[in-house]
Amino acid sequence: MENLKKNSLAVSALVVIVAASVGGGYSWGLAKGRQIPKKVAVSGVTNFEPGSVNTDNADFGQFWEVWQLIKESYLRDKDVKAEDKVYGATRGLVNSLGDPYSEFFPPEDSKKFEEDIRGNFSGIGAEIGIRKEQLVIVAPLKGTPAEQAGLKAGDKILAINASSTEGIGVDDAVRLIRGPRNTDVTLNIFRDGWEKPKDIVITRDNIQVPTVDFEMKDGGIAYVGLRSFNANAGSLFADAAVKALQNDAKGIVLDLRNDPGGYLDAAVNVAGWFFPQGTLVVSEAEREGVTQELKTYGNGALKDIPLVVLINQGSASASEILAGALRDNRKVKLVGEQSFGKGTVQEILPLSGDASVKLTVAHWVLPSGKVLENGGLAPDVEVKTDDENTKDGKDPQLEKALEILKKQISN
Repeated sequence: MENLKKNSLAVSALVVIVAASVGGGYSWGLAKGRQIPKKVAVSGVTNFEPGSVNTDNADFGQFWEVWQLIKESYLRDKDVKAEDKVYGATRGLVNSLGDPYSEFFPPEDSKKFEEDIRGNFSGIGAEIGIRKEQLVIVAPLKGTPAEQAGLKAGDKILAINASSTEGIGVDDAVRLIRGPRNTDVTLNIFRDGWEKPKDIVITRDNIQVPTVDFEMKDGGIAYVGLRSFNANAGSLFADAAVKALQNDAKGIVLDLRNDPGGYLDAAVNVAGWFFPQGTLVVSEAEREGVTQELKTYGNGALKDIPLVVLINQGSASASEILAGALRDNRKVKLVGEQSFGKGTVQEILPLSGDASVKLTVAHWVLPSGKVLENGGLAPDVEVKTDDENTKDGKDPQLEKALEILKKQISN
């Protein structure tokens, strides 16, 4: 992900017009304040210089009015740090975009997000997201408390520790779900097909995000399960690719089910094993019509080996890009269920004071011209799963992928 340089702004004070008075009763104060506006000198404000940023002629007077009223009248103002007020205001600014994928991270949350990307944190081990204004499980990670508790991709999270998730943002939900190892969190879950929601109690643990599984199947077929496009994905997939080549694999099943994505560059890195160098993987359609093309730079060592890809509704973001590029460029069959439909690009931009902001900056466009957002990828061969056809460790989607691949190899 591309990082932008830090911007530095500086000034010591700002004077604004405030249209309110705080003396006497509320009604009297409001009326009097409208008649006699007062000037409030807001001192001690750093890193703000009028004219140094394009504010679109926005009037910040109301913001400082509220700031001053809180300082003068709020009962517990002494218990609230000034920096926490700034963080809250900044979070509100980003939330005003109405984009569930754009988030402000104060220093502590920024550190947690970096841990997520590195693939090492404490929690339940599930990627969460917003779909149709509802908090949902994007994917439970393999071998984690979330998977062991029975959570599945697409589960709706109605409450966290009895607190409703209506209108909640992803970052706030993460803060509620996260916690120290060996402590419990209760999620109220509703799943399609259930008559009513259920409370599921999950014990938190240290999470090591699994990245790649490898196994040689009957008939010389290599199974590669890619669980996350975290910082280690490229090197770990390379190890699996070498194993497949060393075992003279006749075909490959690439399992992207419940892979919530991660670094875009990791997806392009992995794609380089399957395509000739310079093949278009995805385009970023930015604002103002600017488009950037991302192409492979790998050795294409697996480009001639038959391939089938597994997807489900837990396949999101970078995993959808890779699956879509494989279908568009190599006519690879996608087997399973509709993917999540995460079709926008986010960048992590560092801020002063070790905070950061994650902003949506572009749409992802596949080589075919398809925009992933709000739809996802429909499988070429749909295989649904339920409690009945997956009991006793059965995997009908993998079985279908192996069946299709074996036919391709024999032809």
